[in-house]
Amino acid sequence: MSTNNLIRVALRYKALFLDIGKVIEVEQGDGDSTTISMPTLAFVARLKENGFTLSETLLGALNRVSADRLAEITECFNDIMGVNLNWAPLVKQWDIPTGESLADHLVTIIANIFGKEAGFKGTTLPCGHLIPDGTFPLERYNGCPFCGKPFRTADFVYKGQGSKLKELRLFTLDDMKKVLASLLASATPLDATQRDSTEKLIAELPLPDDVQIAMKETAMLVVKTLVEKGRNEEAATLLKSPTDILRYLWYEKTGYVQIIEPKTLVAHARKMYSHIWGPLDRSADAAIEMTAKLKLKYDRKACLRTAQWMNALPMSARQAAEDMNPKRGMWVRMIRALRLGEYSRKKGFTHLAEILDVFYKHDYQTWQGQLDKAQKENNCERTLAMLKERPGMFARCLFATMLRFGSDKVIASFDEITDKIPSRLLISLSNAAINYFDPDEERIAHPLTGVTHLVKPNKLLSLYDETTLAEMQNAVSETIKKALTRRFASQETEAKTIYIEPALYDIPVSVGNRSATIQDTSCALMGTRFHVEGDAVRLFMQWGKGLHAQPLDMDLSCRISMPDGSIAECAYYSLTCVGAKHSGDIRSIPEMVGTAEYIELSLPELEAAGAEYATFTCNAYSVGGLSPNLMMGWMNSAFPMEISEESGVAYDPSTVQHMVRISESNLSKGLVFGVLDVSKREIIWLEMPFTAQNLRGADSKSVAAMIRKLQARLSVGALLDIKAQAQGLKKVENVDDADEKYTYEWAMTGGNELL
Repeated sequence: MSTNNLIRVALRYKALFLDIGKVIEVEQGDGDSTTISMPTLAFVARLKENGFTLSETLLGALNRVSADRLAEITECFNDIMGVNLNWAPLVKQWDIPTGESLADHLVTIIANIFGKEAGFKGTTLPCGHLIPDGTFPLERYNGCPFCGKPFRTADFVYKGQGSKLKELRLFTLDDMKKVLASLLASATPLDATQRDSTEKLIAELPLPDDVQIAMKETAMLVVKTLVEKGRNEEAATLLKSPTDILRYLWYEKTGYVQIIEPKTLVAHARKMYSHIWGPLDRSADAAIEMTAKLKLKYDRKACLRTAQWMNALPMSARQAAEDMNPKRGMWVRMIRALRLGEYSRKKGFTHLAEILDVFYKHDYQTWQGQLDKAQKENNCERTLAMLKERPGMFARCLFATMLRFGSDKVIASFDEITDKIPSRLLISLSNAAINYFDPDEERIAHPLTGVTHLVKPNKLLSLYDETTLAEMQNAVSETIKKALTRRFASQETEAKTIYIEPALYDIPVSVGNRSATIQDTSCALMGTRFHVEGDAVRLFMQWGKGLHAQPLDMDLSCRISMPDGSIAECAYYSLTCVGAKHSGDIRSIPEMVGTAEYIELSLPELEAAGAEYATFTCNAYSVGGLSPNLMMGWMNSAFPMEISEESGVAYDPSTVQHMVRISESNLSKGLVFGVLDVSKREIIWLEMPFTAQNLRGADSKSVAAMIRKLQARLSVGALLDIKAQAQGLKKVENVDDADEKYTYEWAMTGGNELL
């Protein structure tokens, strides 16, 4: 068992994993348990430098860990926090502007075209570029100011400047098993962090015997593990339909747990590898490469396994064929590649033969086709009767059906089946209703390919006046509230009092944010607000870890919204603007250790200018998406944070307030990863992917729509209020006085229990 994987997962839950068996509580006055060894004291000092402190129980448990193991844990923490990477930016002491201008770049271009022979005097750098005298102040740079190639790296970071330490608690093997069971039983789709944690835990721990896997996407992670261990029959029990089988096959092929059609992936590759400068455009080649990558080829073992799964499906041939119909094109390719026709003619594969026969003869009717016919004929009764057969589908088309047939009949029919709908879907409806019934409100959509779209209002909204639309919205909210109240009221509890931490009223209920980033530390729920302690917020981005030296241009940027509607930009083309300074544009990475960019925001300057919001973004200017393992986030401390005069290093792990890492499955080219509310001195953590080479592709309307969407969502605190009312629980102000305690820590580790 690799305990490093368990340490990484535990840190995401603000804990430190120690494989020490049963926990022995530390009691005051016990001399043996409170005497801290020298290796433990040294270890505690190293953690403090990284911004962590330890609970009393954890501190006592460390005495049972060898010095060698403490050294290994220290290295693991250093790796997670990026301590051993290169954090030197392009400019030394970059808080003082270098004064470089567009004219410097133009003169340098001309000098490099005509050379010293034309009379240009200057310095030729290791990259081969001639920097004319009187242009860039070369003594201020760690690399070439013209091409952005670094020549110097740094082997240090600052430590211990942070004003607020994060306390870690003890996690044992039993705790890790509980985390795994909780993730597998999650009633919402796992985000990138949870998915990565699940994969790490499955690789190290045995699967729980009695776990109930609620989400199909989560089941794919388990199926893959079972297949690798040769437990095909157990895997078959998790595959209950052809769509489940196709989902697994596509996950095995592409690494995505959602079924993204080949044409979509090819089109996305073409878009990701396009470039605003023609000679660097690789879109056509990328499309060809993706097409070749998606070609299907399976060995006999995989073919037999899939044929057995299809043959064992617990549904009729017509039901199976109908289930296959939405992805018919993909199934035709899969059937051919997996030789399912050949296996269907073998003894013992009768059911597979029936499925393929019905599928190819189109000897079935699709439920969706019948529903579309009823809607076109304006047959309200038939439409509602069919939708009640499939509650999940009814929930997904509830709003459009209300606009088509009127609110009263539709809501009455929907109310009959709300108890059959998962809570996460009901909450999603409640969140969406606020914006959907506003005819002037553009909604935001996140397709699986990492692009953000603004969706125009439904044209049928124009048929109704404001009063009627408000009544429709209220009808949805009340119906869902009643359904949730009934659900909570049916749950038995002996509790009389409840404590709800105030911070939970600012955090939306997580109903399945399929994020593209992994939070290795300081895990936060989407919409969490971080208070700024000092007068400066320092954004950072580090990329290129483990990669050979090569051109790889990632950009850190910030867009500042002013009260008059104007925008100030701090980016590679504008290194300074009101309240913000950039560390310089790096376009190549050094060998294996990566490189970094920073932006420092001065809150007093932003407040003096009347700035409203500052939006943090990162982009892949190079062809392709954001570099895997790229780290970005922000630092914040009540104390001043240093910037090295010699190298420009400005990173201190102890001051990191929030940090995320791009996952291997990322499909986006740009990402909004935070918004600073200047007047409130709060940073809103959000994740909004977009496809563009610089921050101007992050449409301001989309960012505003994303913030409104987060604000409109039902909060965890509001959901707990419904629970308290339904179960007759009295709210108390002191956590120690409550029978049921709901804190931010609970929301991070067990919040899905409400769903």
